[in-house]
Amino acid sequence: MALNNAERFQLQTSKYVNIGAFAILAFDYLLTFQSETRWVWGRKWDITRIIFTFSRYLPFMGAGMTVYAGTHTSGHYRVGLEENIVHIVGIVAAEGLLVLRIYAFWQCSKKLLIGLLAYAMATLAAAASIDINPNYLVPGTTPTISSGFEASRNGALVYALLMTYEFVLLSLLIYKKWSYRETSNLIVNKVYQDGVLYIASIVFITMMNVIIEAALPITYSDILEIPQIVIHSVLASRILFNLRESDQRVHDGSLPVTMSSFHCEVGPGVDSVT
Repeated sequence: MALNNAERFQLQTSKYVNIGAFAILAFDYLLTFQSETRWVWGRKWDITRIIFTFSRYLPFMGAGMTVYAGTHTSGHYRVGLEENIVHIVGIVAAEGLLVLRIYAFWQCSKKLLIGLLAYAMATLAAAASIDINPNYLVPGTTPTISSGFEASRNGALVYALLMTYEFVLLSLLIYKKWSYRETSNLIVNKVYQDGVLYIASIVFITMMNVIIEAALPITYSDILEIPQIVIHSVLASRILFNLRESDQRVHDGSLPVTMSSFHCEVGPGVDSVT
């Protein structure tokens, strides 16, 4: 389908933003590589390290595939199922690290963990059905195949589901922090602060995606596709690094602690979530 000049400009802008986000991901990796070698490498492959590895490295694969396809494909290109899967798994893994933090924050409540996982699976299933099934197109819109991407306005609904999930996690953090209000435990404060920063950042970029998908020309629909997975990966990694650094400082005795650190098992034979 022929594109007019305005549409070409919009698509080119989307590509540049996504390429820039990929560069930010690579730059952040270099900045935090030393932290990864210190706080992750050499540790046993427990559930936390496995989830971290997915959230840390899958975005490189997914973003690289999307950038390459959008800039090197002649003619029409449709974002493939493989790329969607990589993007989704990377985001889910990043969210998994935050869920483990909240699980620990709630004194390892298995009921809470089961509830969050069930809600996450339901959200993921709903988002996947809306994104993949053409029968769920938002009324009044049709998919547009453009140079580099195929788009519809379904993404607005997908991002709205993600934003709802983030608000649930934020509510759990705030509610539990209230019960810790009289403590000065560094780890508790670090989990809370990093969690709020993570969720606020995700909510912001997700809200921007909802607005872009719903209100702007459809050729802008993919402009924040890579930034979305990048911010998930970058912040999730930093949450883990900051938490383990704080945990080490407490155990070294360099900082006072007024309550026990909340280490807990996430399954038989599995190390603590920190």
